[in-house]
Amino acid sequence: MSETPQRARHRAARRPVTPLDDLATAATGSLATVGRRSAVVAASGGLVMSMTLPASAAAAPAEGPSSVPAVDVTALTADTRAALATSPVVSVPTDAAWGFDAPAITVTPNPEPEPEPEPEPVVASTARSASTERAPVAEAAEAPAAAAVPQSVSGNAVLEIAARYVGVPYVSGGTTPDGFDCSGFTSYVYAQLGITLSRSSADQRYDGVEVSRADAQPGDLIWSPGHVGIYAGGNQQIDSPRPGKTIQFRDIWQSNPIFIRVTG
Repeated sequence: MSETPQRARHRAARRPVTPLDDLATAATGSLATVGRRSAVVAASGGLVMSMTLPASAAAAPAEGPSSVPAVDVTALTADTRAALATSPVVSVPTDAAWGFDAPAITVTPNPEPEPEPEPEPVVASTARSASTERAPVAEAAEAPAAAAVPQSVSGNAVLEIAARYVGVPYVSGGTTPDGFDCSGFTSYVYAQLGITLSRSSADQRYDGVEVSRADAQPGDLIWSPGHVGIYAGGNQQIDSPRPGKTIQFRDIWQSNPIFIRVTG
């Protein structure tokens, strides 16, 4: 027959008991005598605890509207009674109410933005006025008044054909007697002699052989960047100048023109 060894028993670990535990035990043991609504106020190191009884607890009539029934402290430990004796008693009226004073808030709207200063009127500068006043003078220098038909026209086939169209207005892109631009005019005149020139003034720069001004002859092309005409001898040319003008004989206004001999 085997014997079962007897095992040693150990006491289960328990939570340490403090004076507040004794106070709670005493308070709950006396609930039947305290009444339906009572409060236990205990201070131990400044701690305050309050409690509201359930409706099912036995109630006893209160002595007054603001009185708190006494609590049986016979079951409390000596440490708890000492703490109660030395701690201040805190009481709160049953009709106590709390609140706070809301500070008055004043809302001030942002000020209206100041209007932007009106821009000062633009005054034409003296330099601009002077430039405007000099413009007609410069134009006159570049486009002098139409000269009379030079004697070099007689017997010169190119100039005789060109002279027929004096007074025809300048028309941008024009290539007919209804209106010519500068290269349209020279192309049309040379075409009457069976000579085909390039359409643009930039290309007509290379339609012949460049000659010096001293060797230039009436009927040669006279070319400058962006413009072309027909040399009329001396210091004159015939060309279609620009919008608002007409074909005319006039003095050479270019400062350094190039003369081109068209060989056909």
